[in-house]
Amino acid sequence: MDYTLHQLRVFREIAKTKSVTKAAQNLHLSQPAVSIQLRKLQDQFEIPLTEVIGRQIYITDFGAEVAEACDRILEEVYTLKHRTLAHRGFLTGQLKVSVVSTAKYVMPYFLTAFLAEHKGIDIRMDVTNKATVLQNLANNEIDFAMVSVLPQNMDIERVELMPNKLFLVGSQRRVKELKTIDDKLLETSLMIYRELGSATRQAMEDFLKSRALPLSKRMELTSNEAVKQAVMSGLGYSVLPLIGLKNEIANGSVQIIPFEGLPIVTSWNLIWLKNKKFSPAAAAYLQYIRDHKDDIIQNHFKWYDDFTLES
Repeated sequence: MDYTLHQLRVFREIAKTKSVTKAAQNLHLSQPAVSIQLRKLQDQFEIPLTEVIGRQIYITDFGAEVAEACDRILEEVYTLKHRTLAHRGFLTGQLKVSVVSTAKYVMPYFLTAFLAEHKGIDIRMDVTNKATVLQNLANNEIDFAMVSVLPQNMDIERVELMPNKLFLVGSQRRVKELKTIDDKLLETSLMIYRELGSATRQAMEDFLKSRALPLSKRMELTSNEAVKQAVMSGLGYSVLPLIGLKNEIANGSVQIIPFEGLPIVTSWNLIWLKNKKFSPAAAAYLQYIRDHKDDIIQNHFKWYDDFTLES
């Protein structure tokens, strides 16, 4: 047997996601690269690890046993790595974070310098919708969550980081053709929503309900990127967070539309369960955020603070 740790990591992710495509996304690899590693691993076993029926990949019983072995092997490798670093005097451990989809534009900037300073700390960051983030938090599966809407009926503590501003947006071409901008525009146009469970979806629905608009056309998509693409194509309009529109505003593919009652302004918050027993890695991260959040915002988000509709 001559399999590599990389092959084991790839197969473990395929077994977990039941998808080569999703495994590639989670591992930040191309789909062909993942398929090649799966094939190389399979070549070392006479018994199939997977089978494909239709377009769906399934893990065989033997594949499930191999996946369990992958978990044990990689956990031992992880432990050995951290013991080595600990003996060298480094802070070690894993930091577990879950963030809502739009926070992927924010959270990396609050992690980069901390992880660079602490080489022995690994990060596991899940990006998903608000409902799943809060479920992860309620189940105590993570150290921290980043959300823009604080959960109800959950005993938490938080550090407020920065504002979250949501605007009405459309393609530049469509906006330039508008003669008037009023409620009639929203009533007669296709409105593009995020999926249920998204905080962006909730903010948009609350805004439209506050105006009691009888909307005639609507579409639902499952990510901010998909909504942005639909808006850029001229398909319709949406209410989206400014934080994810920097490049699109700069290159003119979307335009923010001045509208009464907008922007909606909430706050990005780093939250955790009250009385959470932090690992040394998590405790160090929380102290880092408290000490450095203002510098991070100044260094990386000045454009955001300075943004006005005239800019």
